[in-house]
Amino acid sequence: ARQLGATETDTLPTNLEVEAALREYQSIYQDDEHAERLFAMRSVAAEVLTLLAPFRAYLTGAVLDGTAGRYAEVDIEVYADSAKDVEIFFLNQNLRYEHREARKLAHDTPEAILVFDWDDVPVRLSIHESRAERRASAERVRLDGVEKLLAASVPAP
Repeated sequence: ARQLGATETDTLPTNLEVEAALREYQSIYQDDEHAERLFAMRSVAAEVLTLLAPFRAYLTGAVLDGTAGRYAEVDIEVYADSAKDVEIFFLNQNLRYEHREARKLAHDTPEAILVFDWDDVPVRLSIHESRAERRASAERVRLDGVEKLLAASVPAP
């Protein structure tokens, strides 16, 4: 390919093309199941965001953009003065979680990652320092945005 003048990035699909193909696949092969799963995962996100009301928490990722597959996690970002504050909050709520250290790769790398299950749905909580909230560029919504998504996608009985 290089001899023909094609660079490596020319041969790869863009993120938008991959997402479009994923949405097409889900609409063909998982339509009803996907809608129900997405509603359930967004409901879990709303419950977790309600729990995290003392902090600045946002839903991000595949559950937000509607591409969450069977084994996806609910991705939530929290902006707090300290990751320890969030962990102490979890301990006071008697919530079991697994603490993971985030790899320091970029300025937007979380301080810590807490992983836990909520109603048998895996949740990944990325904790950032509060000043990073202004720099965040990923698509994200607060609780009210998740509630609007839920209201717009109530599954058929």
